[in-house]
Amino acid sequence: MGCGRCGFDLGRGPQRLMRSGITLIILGHLNFILGAIVHGTVLRHVANPERTVTSEYTTANVISVGSGLLSITAGIVAILVSQNLLKAALHWALLCVSLLNCLLSAACSVGLALAVSLTIASRGHRLIVGCNSSALPADARAAIATNDCPFNTTRIYDTALALWFPSMVMAAVEAVLSGRCCVVSLILRGIGPCADTYIRQQLEEEMATKEVASEDRHKQELCQLLTVADGAPA
Repeated sequence: MGCGRCGFDLGRGPQRLMRSGITLIILGHLNFILGAIVHGTVLRHVANPERTVTSEYTTANVISVGSGLLSITAGIVAILVSQNLLKAALHWALLCVSLLNCLLSAACSVGLALAVSLTIASRGHRLIVGCNSSALPADARAAIATNDCPFNTTRIYDTALALWFPSMVMAAVEAVLSGRCCVVSLILRGIGPCADTYIRQQLEEEMATKEVASEDRHKQELCQLLTVADGAPA
């Protein structure tokens, strides 16, 4: 099986790895920002430990923020590896970071999917159970007659879903890209079905470079000898 089928070769592999790293950095920043917005607009009202609220929202948000930060780190390491394919330390760093980020991003996507499912199933009621009002509606979009809530209950439902859906999709994309980076790191370390092909290509390239350098050195030495011979007295 060739390296091209596995997604990495000496020609286009480094460029693809760099693009994956840049994408991870962009998605990581966006996911981190979305997580901060969710915490600032939704969870700061409902994730109060002193009130009886569910914990899946806080857990999903914390994982989302952590996944965003780790995706940025994985993207930076992927870019470094794309420019330094022969450094073993970077290979292991990419393997560890990308594998951890793949698992965390997958957990983030599943956690957000759970939070979205619970919210839709309860019609947002789980988002407003922390209100002080004694007459909470069954639907979060319905207005409360005596509103003792510190937030607008008619908007928190739509706001939460509008932020969770893109964050869930981006977390899934981060997991896929991190998985690819993990596979590349294994290939670079000689592990996997493409390892032998890659190593052979790498050795052939290094041998060709050494041969060219050796020929250039011999030509320079020959030119120096001819120069010395021409300058010598007859």
